[in-house]
Amino acid sequence: FSPKSQSQMAHSLGLTQPKPTDHPKISFAAKEIDVTEWKGDLLVVGATEKDSTKDSASKFENPILNKLDAHLSGLLALVSSEEDFSGKPGQSTVLRLPGLGSKRIGLIGLGKSASSPAAFQSLGEAVATVAKASQSSTVAVALASHDNESKLSSASALASGVVLGLFEDGRFKSESKKPSLSSVDIIGFGTGPELEKKLKYAQDVSYGVIFGRELINSPANVLTPGMDLWISELLFSLCRSNGSVFVSAVLADEAAKVASTYSDVFTANILNEEQCRELKMGSYLAVAAASANPPFFIHLVYRPPSGDVKTKLALVGKGLTFDSGGYNIKAGPGSSIELMKFDMGGSAAVLGAAKAVGEIKPPGVEVHFIVAACENMISGTGMRPGDVITASNGKTIEVNNTDAEGRLTLADALVYACNQGVDKIVDLATLTGACVIALGTSMAGIYTPNDELATEVIAASEKSGEKLWRMPLEESYWEMMKSGCADMVNTGGRAGGSITAALFLKQFVSEKVQWMHIDMAGPVWNEKKKSGTGFGVATLVEWVQTNSSA
Repeated sequence: FSPKSQSQMAHSLGLTQPKPTDHPKISFAAKEIDVTEWKGDLLVVGATEKDSTKDSASKFENPILNKLDAHLSGLLALVSSEEDFSGKPGQSTVLRLPGLGSKRIGLIGLGKSASSPAAFQSLGEAVATVAKASQSSTVAVALASHDNESKLSSASALASGVVLGLFEDGRFKSESKKPSLSSVDIIGFGTGPELEKKLKYAQDVSYGVIFGRELINSPANVLTPGMDLWISELLFSLCRSNGSVFVSAVLADEAAKVASTYSDVFTANILNEEQCRELKMGSYLAVAAASANPPFFIHLVYRPPSGDVKTKLALVGKGLTFDSGGYNIKAGPGSSIELMKFDMGGSAAVLGAAKAVGEIKPPGVEVHFIVAACENMISGTGMRPGDVITASNGKTIEVNNTDAEGRLTLADALVYACNQGVDKIVDLATLTGACVIALGTSMAGIYTPNDELATEVIAASEKSGEKLWRMPLEESYWEMMKSGCADMVNTGGRAGGSITAALFLKQFVSEKVQWMHIDMAGPVWNEKKKSGTGFGVATLVEWVQTNSSA
């Protein structure tokens, strides 16, 4: 192959390639010092509404703010009054102070109180926003007062917020600016190895979330299900030989890179179409049949570097890199066909969690990361409404809607996961618009017949700051899923649509395995930021930790 043909093979439709990513690593340090003594580019103090109150002489009643104000000769109180800063959520004020230890001092409003992980993550994101705007390199964060008991989890959530708030996806822009932030001192949250461990954990999870966001944000002409392995290896070796960088964004390659990066604890088994046919994955392959891009079934396995395994888990993610709807095409206002690159948000959560788990290396737990990656397109080879397909457990499905395709891919993925001998399965999918109507865009619906598993995952989500709401698995609704010519249809209509979707998935899970379905169609995308959220990564990693012997 010549360099020219190599380049042609590497390019996607539209000649678009993502620029290589180089996420700046931020150095976090926990310190116990007087805020007036700190020196650097930007000192930020989080203040509640109570902290921000002033006495009759217009002096802060809060001792830390009062001391800082005295150090600034009353300037902080004056400016906060002029800018009407009262500590409400979203408020901020920044002073430039040439000649003093801190070049800038900022106040960020925390509202009535700050006690939840989500509140501290929001504070961290606000700190990142101010740091980017001021091009600050060295930053310190403190609170005017602590009204929560767990400083460890608060500092961890704060660090996560800074890393995530700093992230901007410039891979597909002709010009992008790198942030200059390099170090953050967290003041007043304690010190010691336990806190340092929590801060590292926060960074590991956050970079997993960022990986998930980048996968979701990648357009479907770039992030296809996979590339034939021999082509991928050839391009990689050719680029390495001539000193260039091979940037592949296809989903199976991205999964394989995770396994390669953490080869001490990961193995990868990526199945092609023929191998999936041998496993009788008729449901999954029916969805993939119309696309020119072949399907790839991704299976990564994490095994701890030492010690016995006490629990085996599986994380299964829906991996539709694009969903046209098939012959039941997505059409008209509200169909969101232009956003269907995010229909692999479940797989992004699973692979983002894999990256974080590879860094953290939790003991005592084996984790299987499974994605049935494909596209749902339209062609003469595609499945039609009315077709009957057969899943790998032998159950037959009448396809009454080709746009209810995610559950068809998950059916074979869940059967495969059960065959790995796991104890518990959590699947994640952008599965139904019905769940978005029910719960909106800030929380996901969870469905499980197992109360113990529900308790575990909800507890993990409370630590991560991601919102979940348990929904009913109403068995009587299964009547809507009955077919006249097959074991079931793939959709039961509008009424209770997210529930019937979960009941469908339940048909492909062994009764011996604890199972949960997470419908994350709502929180997968941030419309204001026009970006994927990486939702699910933090909760999955926290849940893996819960099941480990750490």
